[in-house]
Amino acid sequence: MTHPIPNLENHFSNLGDKFSTAVQATAIANPHWVIRNASLAKDLQLDLFGQQADSFLAAFSGAQALPSSQPLAMVYAGHQFGHYVSQLGDGRGLLLGEIATTEGRFDLHLKGAGPTPYSRMGDGRAVLRSSVREYLAGEALHALGIASTRSLCLTRGKLSVWREEQEPAAILVRVAKSHIRFGSFEYFHHTQQYPQVKQLADFCIEHYYPALANQAADQRYANFFEQVIEKTALMIAQWQAYGFAHGVMNTDNMSIIGDTFDFGPFGFLDDYDAGFICNHSDHTGRYAFDAQPSIGLWNLHALGQALSSLISKEQIKTGLDHYQPYIIASYSAQMRAKLGWLEVHDEDQTLVSELLQLMQGSKADFCHTFRQLSTVATDDRQHPLRDSFINRDGFDQWLTRYQQRLKKEFRTDTERQSAMHAVNPKYILRNYLAQQAISQAEQSDYTELERLATVLSQPFAEQTQYEDYAKPPPDWGKRISVSCSS
Repeated sequence: MTHPIPNLENHFSNLGDKFSTAVQATAIANPHWVIRNASLAKDLQLDLFGQQADSFLAAFSGAQALPSSQPLAMVYAGHQFGHYVSQLGDGRGLLLGEIATTEGRFDLHLKGAGPTPYSRMGDGRAVLRSSVREYLAGEALHALGIASTRSLCLTRGKLSVWREEQEPAAILVRVAKSHIRFGSFEYFHHTQQYPQVKQLADFCIEHYYPALANQAADQRYANFFEQVIEKTALMIAQWQAYGFAHGVMNTDNMSIIGDTFDFGPFGFLDDYDAGFICNHSDHTGRYAFDAQPSIGLWNLHALGQALSSLISKEQIKTGLDHYQPYIIASYSAQMRAKLGWLEVHDEDQTLVSELLQLMQGSKADFCHTFRQLSTVATDDRQHPLRDSFINRDGFDQWLTRYQQRLKKEFRTDTERQSAMHAVNPKYILRNYLAQQAISQAEQSDYTELERLATVLSQPFAEQTQYEDYAKPPPDWGKRISVSCSS
């Protein structure tokens, strides 16, 4: 039998032992599949369902090392809730290597594969609950067009671990083009290992920003920083436009390529609440929904400091000064699309702000409101959406001005409505839906998990057979606060 992944490589290991430690996975006994990502497996040209399925199960449950892999745990540091922690690292994750595809190279990473030198007294395991959430979140964001890590599969066995209570353990196979974090640079900068800062920056440029490779050094690293700023701004603008709260935007959870990374206590907005806090450990609201853009800038400041041996203070300031224009332009473009506007007009920002204020005052459902606005016609006297608002007169007045704004466009109602349906999802990953899938999965029933993943893979489609998944949550399912424990 040919090996299922003959072209696995690990360029990161070539950086040397200052950057990582070789570690073998610790197997979970009696493993079985929880879920396999058929579409991602196809993209990676991996046969998870055929004759090689048993080999993959062994490899992805830690029982059998892939012959061509060099499993390693990466070292990094990071600011956690604003406080610098000098060494973190992969406490339960192992980078297996990279797989080459027609779309580029992708890391395969085991999450929950046992202890490493960076486990910090932990058991190196991940629980099924958080692993299911990460699997679903990556797929949901990917389907929405938001840059994100994804998951190839999820396995579990008979192992249980203690968190706030006894929970089943699992191993997730994460897929990303890079696992390098802002905190990777912080570790070497704050330990004054400046040659390693340069080495890591050169690695990132070679593999993720190759267009910069031939630039002069005094511009190359500044432009690298600039591109990270732009990608980060785009990612966060999309979070704000689609109502996604990450929950724990520590610098060790920020990807150097602008992917949504390291899912923990995340949440999509149900009722619109600008100050939504999804992480019950975030007592001050540092990572609240409306704080995410400013925290993105804070984190980029930390990255700029970590790159200060390569770029000047003036270059750092210039790059950071571009962040706000990037995020405003991207967010504005996203919101124009959600409201069906192709052109830019002076009243646009006011209309967006007033709509959000009305939604906040009425606790209107974020996703449902924008999806329903996709059905508005310019000659509607009233719209059923008004019943979602306490201030119906206020909504009616806003709707009239919105319709006047729509008449400045050069599209028919039908054309505009179709375009709006393509950017305003009908289905999002609501926390209560995830919890229902988790509860069944903990009883070894993965039917709901598979079904929910299917629904989330087509968030803009009508999928009339799944109407219940599009409804705003019941009262018990609103504002579920999620733990960092995983």
